[in-house]
Amino acid sequence: MAAAISTAISTTFKSSSLSPTSPRRVLLFAPLSVSPIRYRRATVCFVLEKERTGAAENGETSNAEFVLENEEIGKKISERIAKKQSERQTYLVAAVMSSLGITSMAILAVYYRFSWQMEGGEVPMTEMLGTFALSVGAAVGMEFWARWAHKALWHDSLWHMHESHHRPRDGPFELNDVFAITNAIPAISLMAYGFLNRGLIPGLCFGAGLGITLFGIAYMFVHDGLVHRRFPVGPVENVPYLRRVAAAHQIHHMDKFGGVPFGLFLGPKELEEVGGMEELEKEISKRIKRSEAVNLNDLD
Repeated sequence: MAAAISTAISTTFKSSSLSPTSPRRVLLFAPLSVSPIRYRRATVCFVLEKERTGAAENGETSNAEFVLENEEIGKKISERIAKKQSERQTYLVAAVMSSLGITSMAILAVYYRFSWQMEGGEVPMTEMLGTFALSVGAAVGMEFWARWAHKALWHDSLWHMHESHHRPRDGPFELNDVFAITNAIPAISLMAYGFLNRGLIPGLCFGAGLGITLFGIAYMFVHDGLVHRRFPVGPVENVPYLRRVAAAHQIHHMDKFGGVPFGLFLGPKELEEVGGMEELEKEISKRIKRSEAVNLNDLD
């Protein structure tokens, strides 16, 4: 910039000296006109140097702020991870205690009921077969009941409770967990009636309660553990069909096919009916890659 000013001024003086109308005495002041140019050049250089110094100071300040922001972000992430681990441990303890308690009671109830039936040397085959048949039927039927209730009730009139399951959870439990308790009430009632009474009808009731209980334990293990990772499930995650079940339920939370699938164990079949197999395969691939990455981190 200083060079341009110097050129412009020197050009002005040359043109004025060649002009016939210009007085000759102007040339006497020509040497004096050079000094302002040098002063301006020095001034310009000084200002530029000052700007560079300011830019360097701003850069150092920005780096310091960036480091502080990173430290704050790292602290928040660490706190969040610790909170999630605490929540998982809390839910894991509750799930294990409830599962062991219900399972042990169911086993003892089955044992004592059939030992009671076989007292006196008689084996009531009809009652025993009815109990086993209805236990299997109730476990399978609960899948269809859960599918219907999920769509017609939980995503409709009971959405104010089920919504907690579709939002980020704050704490180890959510309002949606109430549905597990409501399903446990009829199961316990049926098993209690069948345990305390003899006959075909009490045997069928006992089998129905047993089937609902088995479905509830399997549902909690796959849905809460495998899909939503509320507690670790170990190598069960690598079972091919259960991986498909988990991927299908994850698509339900994406709401890509109007909420389908609403069932759990038959979720892949529901997706096939609405043309969601391509999306299912993509989700399965994501889960496989995520699982492999976790295994590599564990090895490191």
